[in-house]
Amino acid sequence: MGKGPSRSMVRRSTVMLAVFAVALLLWLAGMLAKYQIVNYNYYQAKAISQQTMDTTLSANRGTIFSRNYTALAVSASVETVYLAPNAIDKTDTELCRKIAKGLADILGMDEETIYNKTQKKNYYELVKRRIESEVADQIRAFVDENDLPGIHLVEDTKRYYPYNSLACHILGYTGTDNVGLDGIESIYNEYLQGTSGKLITAKNAVGTELPYEYETYVAAENGKNVVLTIDETVQYYLEKHLQEARVEQQCLEGAAGLVMNVKTGEILAMASLPNYNPNTYYTITDEMVLASLEGLTGEDLEKQTDSYRNKIWRNKCIVDTYMPGSTFKIVTISMALEEGLVSLSDTFDCPGYITVADRRIRCWKSGGHGHQTLAQAIQNSCNPAFINIGARVGTDLFYKYFKNFGLTEKTGIDLNGEASGIWFSTFQEVELATASFGQNFKITPLQMITAVAAASNGGKLITPHVVKEITQTQEDGSEKVVKSFETTEKRQVISKETSDLVCSLLEQVVTVGSGKNAYVKGYRVAGKTGTSEKIDDYNQTGVKTYISSFTGFAPADDPEYAILVLLDSPSNGEIYGGVIAAPVAGDILSDILPYLGVQPQYTEEELATLDVSVTSYIDQTVEAATAALKEKQFKYKIVGSGDTVTAQMPAAGTTMPQDGTIVLYTGGKTPAENIVVPDLTGYSVSGASNRITQAGLNVRVVGNENASSSSLVISQSPAKGTVVAEGTVITIRTNSSEGVSSM
Repeated sequence: MGKGPSRSMVRRSTVMLAVFAVALLLWLAGMLAKYQIVNYNYYQAKAISQQTMDTTLSANRGTIFSRNYTALAVSASVETVYLAPNAIDKTDTELCRKIAKGLADILGMDEETIYNKTQKKNYYELVKRRIESEVADQIRAFVDENDLPGIHLVEDTKRYYPYNSLACHILGYTGTDNVGLDGIESIYNEYLQGTSGKLITAKNAVGTELPYEYETYVAAENGKNVVLTIDETVQYYLEKHLQEARVEQQCLEGAAGLVMNVKTGEILAMASLPNYNPNTYYTITDEMVLASLEGLTGEDLEKQTDSYRNKIWRNKCIVDTYMPGSTFKIVTISMALEEGLVSLSDTFDCPGYITVADRRIRCWKSGGHGHQTLAQAIQNSCNPAFINIGARVGTDLFYKYFKNFGLTEKTGIDLNGEASGIWFSTFQEVELATASFGQNFKITPLQMITAVAAASNGGKLITPHVVKEITQTQEDGSEKVVKSFETTEKRQVISKETSDLVCSLLEQVVTVGSGKNAYVKGYRVAGKTGTSEKIDDYNQTGVKTYISSFTGFAPADDPEYAILVLLDSPSNGEIYGGVIAAPVAGDILSDILPYLGVQPQYTEEELATLDVSVTSYIDQTVEAATAALKEKQFKYKIVGSGDTVTAQMPAAGTTMPQDGTIVLYTGGKTPAENIVVPDLTGYSVSGASNRITQAGLNVRVVGNENASSSSLVISQSPAKGTVVAEGTVITIRTNSSEGVSSM
């Protein structure tokens, strides 16, 4: 037998094993300490993530309401579809292809893209966000019919703007993550977005939810609601008439408009054209813009599209600055009257120009206005007279009032991107002369209407705002006011006495002066027209372009609402604010003042020519219908030999003058469209009226009641060449033949 290991060898082996065992125990203890003590939180989180599934529960974004609680931006319930690739057998190519093809067909997506998602090694692959419930139901049916694994649907929300482009520059829009990117959506995102909730459930090794295991539910907290000062009806009329004028006058750079409460600073309407649809804010839908892109291809199309996209997103009312032209004379006359530097007894001579330092500055009326009173100088919008007034004020005092009217600072409106005005680098005698009639400095349309509000409301400069209050929807559906926004008065700029006098003088501008075309029957409208040259554009291109505008308010004796209309670069022949901007303001005011509850006060002359709404006489006997027409002092014509009225022209609800003719059809006779509407543009009112009535049609004249019969027709509806039936009402818009072409 061989010798066994010696005692010393056994002892050494035992010691080594003991040391190794102790070291192993110490290492194990260290690792246990690492996992269970030092890095406990980390590994606990990893274990939980492997054993649980987190599903984010989207909070409903708050609603944006108009002042009348009409929803302008809402969160609609939609669903998001995703795949759990770890629950799909990737070796089953037929299964993966079926999933990919089925989802692609339903969602209108690329099949290969979805197939690649089935091959991923994770628990979550987004397929498509915010699909409508009808589409989600199709996916559920597809999954149920084919018993498919790994396809999941979760609730989500989608921002929706029910009135499309209405007030888009105020509302703004949200991104794919439901975060506001512009307008109210962006500025008040903190209030609107709410807080997302969470659903935590157990899952197995392949990521499938275990229905009978534990579950934790953290409810989402819905966002708060924002109530605007905007009135959706006023906004509609503002956009409607601006768009019609923009198209008719072919305004190359768009249009802008504002309606503001002069006493509170509340903006009732704000429009900027071209505009966009916040539901599809990246898509250009404006017809004039699309027409300008026709014929472009490749890089040129892409570059121009990007340029126009930025243009439609811009809010011209607060972002773009312009030279206000003669509308600024409201500010000039206010400061001069306040300082006692002019009075109603002052007179001014205008030979058609005035020399300031070494410069001859022309009046818009080349032959001059001759000898005129202060009131007449304002009515005539006489540049030399206002240069004289500005000189009396002087540079220091002029700048003081310019600043006090808020024109050197942002208005502070609760919208993003507001620009500041651009003032002279040097302000001497010549600069004072041009500034007195609104040239060679720039302000925003919002700054202009805010200054006009101060001139008309008793002299108080008010901060304009578009948000009225923040509310939270309660369980019973009521709204609890969380925060209110009150009127902010910055300072007193002029006295109430001066303001009252300014209102009186500006009312005369509309009744007998350059603003005649803003006249509205039954209402006392005051205001000022303006036509300003875009000097910067001319210096760059050598082409003269203009901004035509009107700024005013009503009622003149107790102002409530101010209005501003701006047409940028009209190219259809007319450029003067008195001719093309004032009528737009008149149309808007005639629609919104009755709606806003401002009661008309008609003169006897206005009552005699008041338009009326036609009543329906259909199904009445001829005897009864004609008796009613005689009582209302309408003329009438009967076509056919029946006893009962079967049709009529104009149709019920049509607006027409009281001296018009209504055609009654009987015995099965119907209106025949066989009369071609003549071209009336350029005719005098009397000449156009004769042509219309001789053709068997009715005429409705829209324009200043004080305009003479020699005033010219500047537009008509229906358009020339339209074929209509006898008795159809042709509406013609006139301009006064004198005093409206003011710069």
